Amino acid sequence: MELTVSTPEETMLLGQLLAPLLAAQDVILLDGDLGAGKTTFTKGLAVGLGIKRNVKSPTFTIIREYQDGRLPLYHMDVYRLEDGSGDELGLDEYFNGDGVSVVEWSTFVADELPDQYLRVAFKRLDDQGENLRQLTFEPHGARFDQVVSQLGVSWNER
Repeated sequence: MELTVSTPEETMLLGQLLAPLLAAQDVILLDGDLGAGKTTFTKGLAVGLGIKRNVKSPTFTIIREYQDGRLPLYHMDVYRLEDGSGDELGLDEYFNGDGVSVVEWSTFVADELPDQYLRVAFKRLDDQGENLRQLTFEPHGARFDQVVSQLGVSWNER
């Protein structure tokens, strides 16, 4: 499924609409250029999960944990793991834990990923500083086929 958004608020709304569809051990991969909206989307996801804390990019900490929502949110930015050292972080413990894992720059930990996940690819559609983005939702596994279908309905009904 491909959706086009024109504002950061729409990007956040997509995250908010996805949140109620998620369960413990769900893994969401966010891939795209710097500044394409990955953290903005995660902020919306956090709001939808009922997390009160401000979500910040985990670029320098690699993993930020938010425990105060309906489900814990584990926000990971693995860009700095270009050498593939994701196994040292214990990612499988997060992926198999009690929360939702959001992984930015997932290609750097491809060998650590579970069989089922939802990948969201962010693409800028302009080059003049506008906020026009295309988000492509790629489900991997039957569960995420259903989640993407439900998200599409929610988006169209808004």
